[in-house]
Amino acid sequence: MRVALFVTCVNDTLFPRTGRAVVTLLERLGAEVDFPPEQTCCGQPQFNTGYRHETEPLVRRYATAFDAYDYVVTPSGSCAAMVRDNYPRIGAKAAAEGRGRELAEAAARAVPKTYELTEFLVDVLQVVDVGAYYPHTVTYHPTCHGLRMLGLGDRPRRLLERVEGLELRELPGAEECCGFGGTFAVKNAAVSAAMGADKAHNIASTGAEVVCTVDNSCQMHIGGTLSRLGSAVRPVHIAEILASTEGDPR
Repeated sequence: MRVALFVTCVNDTLFPRTGRAVVTLLERLGAEVDFPPEQTCCGQPQFNTGYRHETEPLVRRYATAFDAYDYVVTPSGSCAAMVRDNYPRIGAKAAAEGRGRELAEAAARAVPKTYELTEFLVDVLQVVDVGAYYPHTVTYHPTCHGLRMLGLGDRPRRLLERVEGLELRELPGAEECCGFGGTFAVKNAAVSAAMGADKAHNIASTGAEVVCTVDNSCQMHIGGTLSRLGSAVRPVHIAEILASTEGDPR
């Protein structure tokens, strides 16, 4: 099984440890993991801001960069949702405008092989106990793209529940948005900050040491808000928890 890591811009730039954790985890489970250097942005910021035509070259590049692989795994629900939900729309729009089927065909190659990390573990590898050890109290925030666009459901929770030493605490208002939303946080900063404060207060109320998500973009927003509120709760991506084993520094 040849698996490619699609690390995403946010992780590559700000959270490289998450990408390393994905490789550690998948290799421990027997997958052969590659990192195609041709990969770049999936185009989500451009597309969400209304620049559909500027997104098109990134659709082509994504499909080409990952053509040789059986699966593409990403530690990002939002970027996986961009590929799976929006690439077909971009291809269909281009075809409807009389610009041929190239983009639609690129999307058709990319979509079926692209998986968010937790759904790849549960649905493809069919594992929920990944051999992790993480002796901390943790609360889980289901991010919007994973929850609503990918339909991840309870997959992340099922994985966390099987981590040795981990105590999972319920998050009040778990399904409410954290307020990040990519460019939404820039365009509507006051609303975004208010939503983030509500989420941070709910997280703090659990008494957990750690809050985890499947998206470091939301995690960054939540972590920044927690820090400004003086909270000691640490944001940790689910990949880093699942990659942890006994004896690892924490």
